[in-house]
Amino acid sequence: MNNEILNDRYQIQSELGRQTGRRTLLALDLISNSNVVVKILYLGKDFDWQELKLFQRESETLKNFNHPAIPQYLDYFEFDTPNDKGFGLVQTYVAAKSLEQHVEAGRRFSTTEVKELARAILEILIYLHEQQPPIIHRDIKPSNILLTNRSGNSVGQIYLVDFGSVQNVAAQEGGTITVVGTYGYMPPEQFGGRTKPASDLYSLGATLIYLVTAMHPTELPQQDLQIQFRQFTDITPTFADWLEWMTEPSLNQRFSSAHQALETIENPAPRAKAIITQELVNEPPSTQITLNKSDNKLEILMPPKGFGISLLAIISVLAPFCIGIHSEKINVFNLIGLLTEIDISSGALLYLILQIFSLATLIYLITSALFKETHVLITEQHITIIHKLLCFKRRRKYPIDTDKLSQLKVVSTLSYERMKYELWLIQSDVPILNFNKYSNLTESERRWLVQEVNNWITKS
Repeated sequence: MNNEILNDRYQIQSELGRQTGRRTLLALDLISNSNVVVKILYLGKDFDWQELKLFQRESETLKNFNHPAIPQYLDYFEFDTPNDKGFGLVQTYVAAKSLEQHVEAGRRFSTTEVKELARAILEILIYLHEQQPPIIHRDIKPSNILLTNRSGNSVGQIYLVDFGSVQNVAAQEGGTITVVGTYGYMPPEQFGGRTKPASDLYSLGATLIYLVTAMHPTELPQQDLQIQFRQFTDITPTFADWLEWMTEPSLNQRFSSAHQALETIENPAPRAKAIITQELVNEPPSTQITLNKSDNKLEILMPPKGFGISLLAIISVLAPFCIGIHSEKINVFNLIGLLTEIDISSGALLYLILQIFSLATLIYLITSALFKETHVLITEQHITIIHKLLCFKRRRKYPIDTDKLSQLKVVSTLSYERMKYELWLIQSDVPILNFNKYSNLTESERRWLVQEVNNWITKS
């Protein structure tokens, strides 16, 4: 496609990015003889009209912007060729790499530099959020922030790009809910399609955490939806507090405006206050979990996990095979007859062995779901995990360094792979036990266990 001319004016030089139905191109404006960015939206057979709505909204929004750190709108056109048809948006080109490209190339940012970047982006957000109606970017992330090379004492010039997800508050309140954004950088309220100016603050905070850890939020642990990043960086506790306020999962607890975030970046309220004022969680009335606590021992008795969806799926696959639906002659009930036959084929014998193995697995899974209990015993010297199934016991013991007992804790995290909350026992940030693996926990049970176990560890 290189050297192809769009709209009789824009000669394509190279491709900058590609998504389904979209392309971002570097082109030469043959009239101004300058480089420009041309974003193309194709009208294919699987075209989603919501995409056109967002594309046109981006165009109309850029028309009204006049900020040195935001690319300027230049042109909008339609095209219809024998091969393709669609729409094009032209904007000024910024010769700079994204923050993500800088980090992937090995660049690391000091705390001073990260704060300088934070201030620059907050100034852009103040400009956006003070528009009438306020403009919410909704997709702030490392790949959408460009940074030029250092100049003098400056970290470089910042640019905020890709307004394809932008939305104004008036359109949001009166229109259809559209969920857009990038997983890991989206605040919880954005999953429901409702965003506020403070939603951009969460995304910026997550982006800054990426800069100080060189890890995307999806690669970091979470506790009650709060990104846990402190152990992966050496920034000051005060700046870490500020980043936690920026990425507070609760919209009501987060900084309410870019102004507030900018004013408090050097002196945020300590996060410890929020921890102290947490409400006590009572024992869930219907729980089957039992806690036995003494001064030097904590025992957690967890009931059988029961039949979950995944287990039922496995059982439904194994059961027909175990009863031999593929062969009337070969199944576990005619084992003696098969073994006494003279002309036994190796294939038949292999099939029988597989059936026996499948039946044993099926019996184990059902028995475990109904009767397998897990006991977790914590002392100052050991963590002992006992799995009890009928008259059988399996015991695993993990030694604890007494001096590091304070580094033992239980945390509730969101598993991105399974999109569910999990409860982990960890020491020095090393996972030891996933409670969800042995028992199906409700939200109230998770919160209660986090409180009770961590309280016992603190008192010990």
